[in-house]
Formats: sequence, C-alpha cells, structure tokens
Amino acid sequence: MRLILHYMKTYSHKITLSMVIKLLGAVTELLIPYILEYLIDEVVPLGKMEQVLLWGSLMIVTALITRQLNVLANRIAVDNAHRVSYDIRQALFTKTANLSGAQFDAFGLPSLISRMTSDSYNVQSCVQSLQTMCVRVPIMLLGGIAVTLIMDPVLSSILCIITPILIVVVLAVSRYGIPLYRKVQERLDDVVRTMREDITGIRVVKALSKTEYEKGRFDRYNGAMTKADIKASTIMAIPGPFMQMCLNVGLTLVVWIGALRVDAGQMKPGVILAFLTYFNMVMQGVMGINRIFMMTSKATASANRIGQVLATDVDQRILSPKEARHPAGDEFIRFEHVNFSYPVAGESQEHSLAGEEREQCLYDISFALRRGESLGIIGPTGCGKTTIINLLMRFYDVEDGGVFVDGRDVRTYEKDELHRRFGVVFQNDMVFFNSLRENIRFGRDLDEAALMRAVEDAVAAEYIDSLEEGLDYQADIKGANLSGGQKQRLLISRALAGDPEILILDDSSSALDYKTDAALRKAIFEHHRNSTTIMVAQRVSSIQSMTHILVMDNGHCIGYGTHEELLQNCSAYQEIYQAQMGALA
Repeated sequence: MRLILHYMKTYSHKITLSMVIKLLGAVTELLIPYILEYLIDEVVPLGKMEQVLLWGSLMIVTALITRQLNVLANRIAVDNAHRVSYDIRQALFTKTANLSGAQFDAFGLPSLISRMTSDSYNVQSCVQSLQTMCVRVPIMLLGGIAVTLIMDPVLSSILCIITPILIVVVLAVSRYGIPLYRKVQERLDDVVRTMREDITGIRVVKALSKTEYEKGRFDRYNGAMTKADIKASTIMAIPGPFMQMCLNVGLTLVVWIGALRVDAGQMKPGVILAFLTYFNMVMQGVMGINRIFMMTSKATASANRIGQVLATDVDQRILSPKEARHPAGDEFIRFEHVNFSYPVAGESQEHSLAGEEREQCLYDISFALRRGESLGIIGPTGCGKTTIINLLMRFYDVEDGGVFVDGRDVRTYEKDELHRRFGVVFQNDMVFFNSLRENIRFGRDLDEAALMRAVEDAVAAEYIDSLEEGLDYQADIKGANLSGGQKQRLLISRALAGDPEILILDDSSSALDYKTDAALRKAIFEHHRNSTTIMVAQRVSSIQSMTHILVMDNGHCIGYGTHEELLQNCSAYQEIYQAQMGALA
C-alpha cells in the first residue's frame, strides 16, 4: 500500500476534494431516513397538506443533492485514479527500459507486461475505491449506528451486536487475500508468456500441425490461473452470504421488536421505517468493508509486484575514470580477455538477480579494431557471437576483462552517450506499426536526403519505389506485410541513416540473395568507410572482405585474422569455407 499512497500524494489536493464531496454526499444520504421518520410521525398526524408537501419536497431535494454530490465525487475519483495509474505505468516503463539485460531476463518479458497492464489496473481500481468507498462506508456504518442510537437505543442494540461480528469475519478472511491474489498474478504471467509465444509463432504452430498441442499447453496454464483465481475469489467471498444472512436476521428482529414497542406505545411507527433504512445502510457499510478488503488485497499484491521492479537498483552504474579499467592499446574498439556468463535458465528471479548458478558463455575473448576497420564474426549457433555485441553495447557487463570504445571503458559512458555512436541491426529486429519512413527515421532528426541515401545504400530503393505509397507505405506489426529480405533491408536502412561511428549488423543479411548481399557490402564499403563495422554472419561470402575475422566456437576464439590467414591456419574456418563455397562452385 505504501507504493499506492506514494503516488497518490502527487494528487493529494484533488483526492482530498473528491473525498470531501463524497463525505458531504454520505451525510446528506443519512438525512433522508431521518426526514422520512419526522414526516410520518410528526407532520402527517397534523393533517396539513402544505407541511407534507414541504417536507416531501425537502426529501426530494436532499436526494437530488446526494446524487449530484456522489456523481461529482466519483468523476473526480476516476480522473485521479487514471492519473495515478498513468504515473505508475510511466515509472514502470522507465525503470524497465533502464534495467540491465540480466535484470530484464530475471523478471521475464511476460511478467513485466502483466505488471504494466493487469497489475497497474488493479492499483487503479483500488485508488478509485479508496476515494469513494473508504469515505462512504465509514459514514454509513458509524453514522447509521449513531443516528439509530439517538432514535431508539433498544433497536440500535441489534446493530451493535451484529456489526462487530461481521467486521471480525471480514478481517479474518481478508488476511489471506494478499498471498492468494499474488499467486493469481504469478499464474497470469505464465498465461501471458504462453499466449505471446503462440501468437508470435502461430505460423510455425500451424505448419507443424501443433495447434492441438499448443491448445493443451495453454489450457494447463489457463486452468492453473483460473483455479488460483477461483480459490482466491471463493475465500474472499465467504463473508458475503454470512453478511446477507445477518442482514435478514437483523431486519426480522427490527420489525418484530419494533412492532412490539409500537404496540406498547414505546416508539412511533415512523421510527421503524427509518430504522430499517439505517439498518440496511449499516449492513451495506459492513459489506463495503468486505469489498474494500478484497480490492486492497488484490491491489496490494499487484503493488508489491510493481514495487519489486521499481525498487530494483539498476546494476549498471556509471563508473568514474578511477574505478574503470584502462585499455592496453589505443584502438577504437578493444576487447581484453573478456569472460562472461548468463544466469542459468529457469532460475528464480531472486537467484538470477543475485548472480548465482551462471553458465559460462565467453572465454578470454580479445580483439582490437581501429577506427574505420571492420570485423566479421562467424561460428555455429550459440557460440557467443551476439553476446559480444551485447557486451560492446553494454546490455550486459563483463565478469572479467574489459570492453573499450574510443579509449574508454564502456562502463564510464552514459547509456545514451554510448548508444548514439551505434547503428545496429539485431537478429529478429523490430519493424514497428508505422510508415517505412518513420521506421527508418525512428524519432531522429533526419532529413529526407539522409533517409534516401540510407535506402539506396541498403539496396532497398527498388522495392520501396515499387510501392504505390513509397516511404509512406504502412508496415504492419513486426513487418508482417513485408518479406524477410524487405524487412532486413528496411532495418539496415534504419541503421545506416544516422551515419553511425560503429555499424553493427547481427546476421542481418541472412534473407538476402548473394547478389543483393554483395551490393549491400559494396555500398557500406564505399559510403560508410569511416564507420567501424562489426558483422555477425553465417556466410563466409558476407565477411571475407572484412579487415579482421573472428571465428567462434562454444564461447572460445578459435581463429582470428584476415580471410587469407584463416584459410591457412584455421581448420574450422577452412571447413566452413569449403562447405559453403564448394557448394557454390
């Protein structure tokens, strides 16, 4: 709850206004039965119609004022709740964007999505309820009891006996709510992950006739979440029927005892009518307490999950020059004896963030590039090629050794300062639901000439010109309406458009034919010769003209040199070359 209250402080004035208006509405609502009692017992016996009309009109006016006050209070409360949830989502998104790769992996994408969506919605609902129910419920409960004590202490004793029993039941049940609803949200993470995997890979699922298998897998996770939700909701709903029973028993006692007291001349009949209304208000207040605890239990579980992310200290702090390593040479990019490992898949979040049980990925990797030189990285899948890129861009931090850009340890750069040097195309990179122009520009201040140069250099002009809308053509999410080669050329255009100091192409030409691939490499060599280029590739033809080539296998560097040197002294490179180029011969 502290997280929720912290974000509510920003709007304390508007929240206070909403609660004051709700308070006034609850007070005027309490007056209506009292006016009714006075009308029946005091005004009607006088037989004066104008007095009856006057007090009847007063009841109507009071009811209208109550309605308008409640409507106004609810509108302000809804606005405040939306603003609080907006701030929480913004803070959560900002924190998520700044998490290191290891921290992001530890939380998991599905979990972060559900925290930003369903968890933030639960918090929003709670904030809205805190401003309305938390004002009205105590007024109905305590105010109703107070008024009935004044009207008739004997009948009021029924309320004073039943109400504490109900409150104890609500509190006893509600204390189990938070862990139960936390379990529901954890199961929701599994559902989101499975749904995301299946929707993303729907073509593979259909192609391999695994629709029924995936339906069964989704059914297991969906069933587990549903079971957890039913358990939580069932336990939290226990007070409801008990409260209804107590309400009916109490109303029966009020009518019975009230009738006896009226018959004995100890009270007036109008008091019974007013008392029944107040009794109902008090019972609504008690049931409101139950709803508040259900809402706060769910919101607290969600707030704890959100707070877990917000409270995470980003583990990639900026090092001072005194703390950082210093390179042994003056090359533009240097890797010096780098070792790195990932957390073991399937670890708990706590263990992952603590850095326990890690799986070694890179072993003593060293290389150096001068400004304008190029490096090709080749090797089998899973050998650590992309990990080198991740370390260079500081998505992860090395465990041993050092990574340097322009004579500085990458850990001394502000993230934006470092990343502005790069133009990057990653494996399975993202095409956004936007025009081709905006996908290339990507929020940068680039003129049309720069965009067109990038399109030409990426060998994308031919297919873009063939589109009726040209650069204004609307790309679907993940570029579903583009071919693999078109997507890759679009992404390469984005990387080239900013004329980067460091150009990284991570298996970004795999969908291109050899002729287009060759044209692309020629354009990069001729028009971006000042960029230091690193290309991860599976084809020897894509990297054989690079200044340096790094051959990787199982996290180890097993060859480093030029194409000609590796053909002479690296058997693994020779095998790759013979397998590929021999097949083309």
